[in-house]
Amino acid sequence: MAEWLHLTLRAPLMSFGGVAIDHIGPTRNYPSLSAITGLLGNALGYERYDGVALQALQDQLIIAALTARQGQRISDNQNARVYEGEAAWTTSGRPEARNKGPSYRNPSLPQQIGNQAGKKWLTHRRQREYLTDHETRVVIGLAPSATVTIADLKAALLRPARPLFIGRKTCLPTVPIFTGVLEAETALAALRAIGVPGLGIWPDAPEQDVPAGAMQYDVPDLRNWLSGLHAGRRIVIEGPIDGDGA
Repeated sequence: MAEWLHLTLRAPLMSFGGVAIDHIGPTRNYPSLSAITGLLGNALGYERYDGVALQALQDQLIIAALTARQGQRISDNQNARVYEGEAAWTTSGRPEARNKGPSYRNPSLPQQIGNQAGKKWLTHRRQREYLTDHETRVVIGLAPSATVTIADLKAALLRPARPLFIGRKTCLPTVPIFTGVLEAETALAALRAIGVPGLGIWPDAPEQDVPAGAMQYDVPDLRNWLSGLHAGRRIVIEGPIDGDGA
């Protein structure tokens, strides 16, 4: 049998992301493969710009997840005043000035001082979804060709290089993320071995004992870590997990 890491993701607020359209950023019930890659990469001490290492890690992971407690969705409405030509920090770690354009319609105000003095501005709005009081269990296995080991990942989660969060930096876990190590033949069997009932999602594989009512679909949850863009999808199955541990 193969070994599987068992993680518990529980927090007052968490966000698993989803396909963002315009200014609305939804959340799924389950973490994406790219999110788990980022979580483990953070624990291992990888940097954001370690694209080769993060891509290799993502390619080696096999994940499945289970909703142990369904939380409620809330939307965070975020507003920022943006000034014409104002410099801002980017994810690459370098400041970049915004272009001037007709969108900056609001005239400058007397209280604008310093770098903002005399500049037109606009209000940038976006919505970000969160799950409240949600709990997800995750099992993580490795591809046969993996160079990282379950022991490596366990050690990193027990003593992470940096603080870990669930989706966004404000989403701090309320219990230790590492829960244990399971032995199972498949991702579905590993979910069942947790012994917690709920709706689960696992990668498609031949000759699985798929529960009644399960459905198969594509989930766009991969990231190209070399380009920094989200791209790619997996075929997964979603269905009920009975939780009897069998």
